Amino acid sequence: MKTFTTTGLCVPSMNYMVNIDDRIEKIKAMVDRGDYFTINRARQYGKTTTLFLLAQRLQPEYYVLSLDFQGIGNASFETEEKFVKAFCRKLKREIRGGLIVPEEVSERIGEFLSRKEDAAELDELFDMLYDWCFESDKEIVFIIDEVDSASNNQVFLDFLAQLRDGYLKRQSGRVTAFKSVILAGVTDIKNLKRKIRPESAHKFNSPWNIAADFNIDMSLSAKGIAEMLDEYENDHHTGMDTSKVAQEIYDYTSGYPFLVSRICQLIDGSENPDWSVAGVSDAVKSILLETNTLFDSLMGKVYDNEPLSELLQSVLFGGEKVPYNPDNVPSMDGEMYGFVKKVNNGLSVANRIFETRLYNYFLSLKEVKESPISRSGWENKETLIENGRLNMDRLLERYVIAFDDIYEGKAETFSEEEGRRRFLLFIRPIINGTGNYYIEAQTRNSERMDVVIDYLGERFVVELKIWRGQAYHEKGETQLAEYLDHYHLDRGYMLTYSFNKSKYSGLTTKNVNDKTLVEAFV
Repeated sequence: MKTFTTTGLCVPSMNYMVNIDDRIEKIKAMVDRGDYFTINRARQYGKTTTLFLLAQRLQPEYYVLSLDFQGIGNASFETEEKFVKAFCRKLKREIRGGLIVPEEVSERIGEFLSRKEDAAELDELFDMLYDWCFESDKEIVFIIDEVDSASNNQVFLDFLAQLRDGYLKRQSGRVTAFKSVILAGVTDIKNLKRKIRPESAHKFNSPWNIAADFNIDMSLSAKGIAEMLDEYENDHHTGMDTSKVAQEIYDYTSGYPFLVSRICQLIDGSENPDWSVAGVSDAVKSILLETNTLFDSLMGKVYDNEPLSELLQSVLFGGEKVPYNPDNVPSMDGEMYGFVKKVNNGLSVANRIFETRLYNYFLSLKEVKESPISRSGWENKETLIENGRLNMDRLLERYVIAFDDIYEGKAETFSEEEGRRRFLLFIRPIINGTGNYYIEAQTRNSERMDVVIDYLGERFVVELKIWRGQAYHEKGETQLAEYLDHYHLDRGYMLTYSFNKSKYSGLTTKNVNDKTLVEAFV
């Protein structure tokens, strides 16, 4: 019986996985054109699985040399000679595994490895590789996975320069080189020099400027997830609505492969698998609380990269969309590591799970414990949960009271960013461990910002906005009423921060376009 997996690669005969045949065919078309290119995606984004299936698809027409540079230690990049020996050792293993090479090439590999003095250098290695390309009865595709393992070494830059030189000479007909070269990893090749020589004026000059653009979407679609769940349902007969569950998984993950598989893995592995919207929400809660390899890698980047951390806080709390700037280093890093994505020329957090995890990090435990508005949330928690249900009307009412008590007389200096932050500080101890919250990216702007709260199968949409006059307020009411249709809800909430001295403070309820809106003013 097949299983869901989040470790290593997915094998179609062993694991439930989204069919990516269309993606493989698009990549093969690039290979058939003779492109040299990079596949840069965040950690656990399906790169290794894609390369495995691509190699299988290519093998009837090409010889495929597929190496993983993670298996070459740092010491092997200290000199060209050490690298050549390490490279040849990996070649020898591939030959033992069935890779077909001419006998003369195999003998030269053995000769390089046996040298004790005057060890082979990169020039000799590439002479051998191009002789292999010339003598081979099929064209050769060269795939390197985990190039990040080598990306902070000058020897690797020299290795890339040799590949580039071969490509250019191939184009002019002066040498028979690899049909296609594919480099896969997290770090964009153009950032390699920045890692090696961060102070250099030429740190962004790419050693791989021959690369064709790789614009193939590697996220998983809701339709593809549904088809995977259809296969699971045929095996297990759970009675789930596969389309509905798939859409819910997609809404939380935006198709990030590891997160999709992890949600399914958690549901499938539970004692009583709950393949429903509520079951997906429970799996997400578990993911937000667990330590796993993906979050270890991602959060390590936040800890160590202050400009990236500041950018993420601007995207999360600032209200305004942060403009997309491909030349801005923090934006470049955020996109490269998978934290953010480009949406309508602005930056948004890549998916709801990442967003909540980042909110929980930036709303630090110390701040949650010491902030007066957060302490008020803790103190009111028991009165806001009735028979396992969150009383959202009362939550807003208590927030208004707490806010006015704590910040009375300070409203004139109160920023909209801080208003959003403090509302999140208030709700976090109330729903933490039982519910989820995230900011709806589609409505994030200077006038409004929707917080969506999921609590034990119930969903609440709270629009956060600042007061900009009656006309803007009525426009916001209409927008919220329309937006509730997206969630199939009849009741919504508005939290408005008004800095007018004569403002009304409290709750009102009104009907807008057949939707009930509970409005809170502070």
